[in-house]
Amino acid sequence: MGFFDKLKSAVSAVTGGAATVTIEYGPLAFPSEAFGVRITATAKGAAIKGDGVFVDLKGVEEIRLRKGDNQALTEDLSMSRPTLEQAFQISGPFTMAANETKMFEGVVQLPPNAQPSFDGSICDHGWGIRGRLSMFGNDPDSGFQPIRVGQRS
Repeated sequence: MGFFDKLKSAVSAVTGGAATVTIEYGPLAFPSEAFGVRITATAKGAAIKGDGVFVDLKGVEEIRLRKGDNQALTEDLSMSRPTLEQAFQISGPFTMAANETKMFEGVVQLPPNAQPSFDGSICDHGWGIRGRLSMFGNDPDSGFQPIRVGQRS
């Protein structure tokens, strides 16, 4: 491996470009119930090693008010805040050869107090899920994908 190859490999590690990551899961989850996930990772061009494979869940509440809805507002108002952020370890340390693809499967369970997904006229609550490789530098991940959280009657 020449100097430029090492430099390119270091840049990939720092930017999170050392691997591509995808996540598969069911379209609907429920509080207190476990559901399966599959994370697929492919090393890009160089061997990689990491500390573990994780699934991150994030619930976000968002409020939107348009200035036309209320005369007291002089501009549109949008606010959001996380309601839950939780990481689940799916696998421990791993290594992958250059261009190798590996699948990691596991189970995730939302806490019993997880708010369901809903779309209101001024307030929404949504969920995101992502697969992530914990590595030196910027962790390669799938990006947050939407997942619906239902409510049992």
